[in-house]
Amino acid sequence: MRPGRLLRAATLLFAGLLVATATLGCTAEERPEAESPPPTGGDAPPGSSGPTTPAPGPGVAKGDPPLPEKLTAQRLKWGACKARAGTPAPGSAWRCATLRVPLDYAQPRGDTLGIALIKTDTTGPEDRRIGSLLFNFGGPGGSGVDMLPAFAPGYERLRARYDLVSFDPRGVGGSSGIRCRDDREVAASETRVDLTPDDAAEEKVYFEDAADFGRGCAEGAGDLLPRVGTAEAARDLDLLRHTLGDRTLHYFGISYGTQLGAAYAHQFPGRAGRLVLDAAVDPEADMIGHARNQTIGFQRALDNYLRGEGRDPRQGSREIAALLKRIDRGPLPTASGRKLTESHALTGIINTLYSELSWPRLTEALDQAERGSGTALLRLADAYNDRDEQGRYGTQGHAQRAISCADDPGRPTPEEARKLLPEFRSISPVFGEFLAWDTAGWCHEWPVDGAAEPPGVAAKGASPVLVVGTTGDPATPYEGARRLADGLGEEVGVLLTHRGEGHGAYGSGSGCVDRTVDAYLLDGTVPKDGKECAADKR
Repeated sequence: MRPGRLLRAATLLFAGLLVATATLGCTAEERPEAESPPPTGGDAPPGSSGPTTPAPGPGVAKGDPPLPEKLTAQRLKWGACKARAGTPAPGSAWRCATLRVPLDYAQPRGDTLGIALIKTDTTGPEDRRIGSLLFNFGGPGGSGVDMLPAFAPGYERLRARYDLVSFDPRGVGGSSGIRCRDDREVAASETRVDLTPDDAAEEKVYFEDAADFGRGCAEGAGDLLPRVGTAEAARDLDLLRHTLGDRTLHYFGISYGTQLGAAYAHQFPGRAGRLVLDAAVDPEADMIGHARNQTIGFQRALDNYLRGEGRDPRQGSREIAALLKRIDRGPLPTASGRKLTESHALTGIINTLYSELSWPRLTEALDQAERGSGTALLRLADAYNDRDEQGRYGTQGHAQRAISCADDPGRPTPEEARKLLPEFRSISPVFGEFLAWDTAGWCHEWPVDGAAEPPGVAAKGASPVLVVGTTGDPATPYEGARRLADGLGEEVGVLLTHRGEGHGAYGSGSGCVDRTVDAYLLDGTVPKDGKECAADKR
């Protein structure tokens, strides 16, 4: 799946604002606690005295040779989480470790890489412990090691029966994180490149910059670059499940995390336990299809915002599009001394549409821009682009691009993108041009081929998988949730519909959604397929 620049980690899930998450390193050597015991099988039934049967070994995907004992018999050395970048480590409840996985599953006796892990133990009694609950917060490229401690207060009910565990997928953060440019180069690109090129000269810069980014990724990642796809990450998940000692994988995936969870269920249906896939990615869409879906989704969210403001959506969208064109002709000044470009303004608007709680910030930023100041929109764009006040950038966008290009075999050309412009403009006068060009720019002249085919989702024989879709979701529009539930297979995919706004339903304020998900994860209660939850009144 090629999610484009809009599908981000779920940092907006609880607060509606980008939060400053703890930046942690994982180390298996520093102040280690006792080693984890050999895998003995989690998932003890309620009321039992604990795990009694061995956890099954890691599964072998079709065509892969078996894993060597040095990987299947490894023990995780949980120790203190090491702080980095001036951010303090979380409290003593959190521990970190490193899992060794093959660089290439086709050659599992060759080089390995380390997968950074973080966990906190269940707060409940051992005889009520179900096992580990693994989280992926999306992106792709989001660091679970950074995010789980920040979001854990929203998971206290789940922690009563699960150890909470997350990880940095291969190529992300502490797992050989990919960096394609330094901060100076990222900043220069932001000001130089117009994401909606208006003429041949701007198109030339746009595509030259895209190709240059790919070359930087190849230089920085080396042999890892072609091996950061979702299929490989799903194999890593199963080795992690085995090493944690769980008979089945219990998993909570958000946004891109739904694609990873579905890929796991497809590859290892017999090992799939209780899987929640929230803000589901459309499994049927190709690169152009995902861009079209997001054009529809973000315009739908903008329409809903404008209605909430008492404005006509069509007229309001035209006015915002006109504002963007004025900024394109003359960037706005800001309090920082930097200029707000059209690309910055567009990114700032996009940021606020991930959560209804951010809509007042959009009103404030648009009003300020109409008065000639770009300060608020630039601040929103910086948050989305992972830029701090010192001009330092995170690397989620680097890994995001590498993972999505590794997954998708399609490479639309500039000519094909140009032909999409009329259709995409008709869908959205605000976002259409950006997303049409993005179909070709995202993986333009990418230095390695994509997967032969996108990761599958059919999971015949798996236990029921709970798929959650929000009707106003901009980045993963609701229609994709139904297609994912159907794609998982009859009696496997179960759809829960949240009639509300925002990207991600659990923890967004819907008591109905939270109760339904909790009952599934904690008690194994599977809701009726098609159950609907109305948004709670704020």
